[in-house]
Amino acid sequence: MHCSIAQSLEVVGEWWTLLIVRDCFFGITRFEDFLRRLGIARNVLATRLDTLVEHGILRREAYDEARGRYDYRLTDKGRALWPVLTMLRQWGDEWLIGPDDAPIELHHRACGNTTEAVLTCNCCGERLEGRDVRLAPGPGHRADDALLPAT
Repeated sequence: MHCSIAQSLEVVGEWWTLLIVRDCFFGITRFEDFLRRLGIARNVLATRLDTLVEHGILRREAYDEARGRYDYRLTDKGRALWPVLTMLRQWGDEWLIGPDDAPIELHHRACGNTTEAVLTCNCCGERLEGRDVRLAPGPGHRADDALLPAT
């Protein structure tokens, strides 16, 4: 499907994949640590790590070449998933867990305050909500794309 959301989900849409990426943001880098924190089966973890490396979201860095042991580090492409995870976490805090039971908060290092991520227009800086935008064909739009509503 010629859809950025669909193609993104092919890479990171599986349950364990985003949890692995989340843990990378928390500083976890080693196979055994992912295994212990996530309670994931070894074969599933190995497959997910291979996929993340294959797609350039993580890179492997050998720390014990003789035993084939690696650290898994976020690449720029992987770090670009931070807003996705942050917005997903905020949605879960509001709609599933409840804000009074949120397991973590964001604290802005510069000012020290608790903060939340918000989408803003990159031109005017105004906060964006779904009702504030409209879909329009992009540079890669194809005539057979069924992504835009009929007009």
